[in-house]
Amino acid sequence: MLGAVYEWFWWDRLWLPENLTWADLEDREGRVYAKASHLYAAAPFTVGFLLVRFMFERWIATPLALKAGVKRRSRVQTENIPVLEHYYGKQSRQPSQADVTGLCKKTGLSVREVERWFRRRRRLDQPGVLRKFTEAFWRFFFYVFAFCGGILALYDKEWFYDTKEIWRGFPKQSMLDSQYWYYILEMSFYGSLLLRVAFDIKRKDFREQIVHHCATLVLLSFSWCANYIRVGTLVMLVHDASDVLLESAKMFNYAKWERTCQGLFVLFAVVFMWTRLVIFPFWLIHCAWVYPPLVFPPFFGYYFFNAMLLVLQALHVFWAYLILRMVQKMLFGQLLKDERSDDAEETEDAEDAEDAEEEEEESHYRGVVKAKGQNGCSELLPPLDTHCPSKTVY
Repeated sequence: MLGAVYEWFWWDRLWLPENLTWADLEDREGRVYAKASHLYAAAPFTVGFLLVRFMFERWIATPLALKAGVKRRSRVQTENIPVLEHYYGKQSRQPSQADVTGLCKKTGLSVREVERWFRRRRRLDQPGVLRKFTEAFWRFFFYVFAFCGGILALYDKEWFYDTKEIWRGFPKQSMLDSQYWYYILEMSFYGSLLLRVAFDIKRKDFREQIVHHCATLVLLSFSWCANYIRVGTLVMLVHDASDVLLESAKMFNYAKWERTCQGLFVLFAVVFMWTRLVIFPFWLIHCAWVYPPLVFPPFFGYYFFNAMLLVLQALHVFWAYLILRMVQKMLFGQLLKDERSDDAEETEDAEDAEDAEEEEEESHYRGVVKAKGQNGCSELLPPLDTHCPSKTVY
């Protein structure tokens, strides 16, 4: 049964135009063709990227972040209360008012103390600015490397300037060493992002990120096996162009270099709109949709490849909407956060302010009570941080 599935999956009509077979793409006459077995090399490189990223973030990105002014955030540890920990881990991170009342009865804490415990517990799980900086710096480092490498690999190729040349002689187009390494490194990087996406900082577009990484890997794998390498390299180059600016803008944002961040973000928005909403659909999708039927009859792989390109384009439109919202806030208001940030991130500053206000209030209250006690006007009252909900401060 597995043999039948294997034969069906690699059926010539799924991957190649009519009247062509895999035998036609065997290495001969000095030509070397891309093979599915080459993609196995991406697996060890993916693991390698994970290891390099760990060392890069720890020994390069973190010291640089500290020098740039990014501070390690000190977090207040919460008291170990098993009842609250169980509720936090099993039911909800933000209990309703009715649940808060029930937890007060079980733990003997006041409403304010339970609410404060959950606020502090949530902040322990929230990523700090230092971690955000190191993640952005790692992606920035790779995108700069990949974009420069892509330019070096493509600047002297005729299809870089004339998209019609992409299909000249297809599919009997010999693979170049630069194309091989460009593909393997890009696939390995996106594979490492996919493996780490559940552990990295989660944002509102978490699902879209997974779809993007999966669609990218499927698109690269298919284009490699079907020898769509020329158009594949152009797709990768177009994507890396704006990602360099986005990650650099994030880094300066986390370092509180506001003017530099805003300038880079505006430049990123311009490059993103031009590359993802103009070049990608009107040059690359157009050349992948219009020109191939002039060379060979459409086949399944033709439709599948273009469908993957359209999935990426739909994601580009979604992200363009978020970018325009951020530009609007920058021009007509104040850009305080990334529109892709998770809701929990957005409330962190408000919770910090609320905790600080409560602590200031308690400090002031205790000072007043202590002064009254020293003057003999009143005896000392129990502190606010009492473990008995029935005690009330008058």
